[in-house]
Amino acid sequence: MWTQSTIQVREATSQEDSLIAKHFYYMWRDIGVPDDAINPNWLEITLQYIEQARRDLFYKAFVAEADGAVVGSASCQLYSGLYPNVLIPQYRKYGYIWGVYVEPAYRRQGIAKQLTNMTVNYLKAVGCHRVVLNASPAGQPVYESLGFSGSNAMYLDL
Repeated sequence: MWTQSTIQVREATSQEDSLIAKHFYYMWRDIGVPDDAINPNWLEITLQYIEQARRDLFYKAFVAEADGAVVGSASCQLYSGLYPNVLIPQYRKYGYIWGVYVEPAYRRQGIAKQLTNMTVNYLKAVGCHRVVLNASPAGQPVYESLGFSGSNAMYLDL
C-alpha cells in the first residue's frame, strides 16, 4: 500500500544551488524546450545568475523534501524589470518567482503550492507590493488557485 510522503518545505542553502539549477533545467525540458535550444553552459550560467541575484536582488530559494531527498524547488527575487526603473520603490516594488519545479513522482500533492506560498511570503516580508511569474500551461491552475491572475502582458510571435 502506497502512502503519501511527508513533505517538508524549507529555505534552501547555497550548497543546494546546483540542485536548484538542475530543477530549472528540468523545468525547461518539461515544457518542451529541446536540449539543443538550451545553452550547454546552463549550469554555470544559472549558478552565476543565482550568485548575482542573491547579492543584488534579495534572491532566496526554497526546497521541498520527501523521503530524505529534495523533490522540488522554487526561487524568488526582486523583479529587476525589462526597462529602466524610474519609479520609486514605494510605488512599484515587485517580486519575481521563477524556477518552480517538482519532480514528476511527487506532483499533484500540493508541493508547488507550498513552495509558491513560501516565495510569496518572503517577497511580502521584503516589502514587495506585487509578485510576477510566468506560468507554464500545467502550472497556471496552481497559481490561479493561489490568487494569481493574468496581466496586461501581450506578445507577438514572429
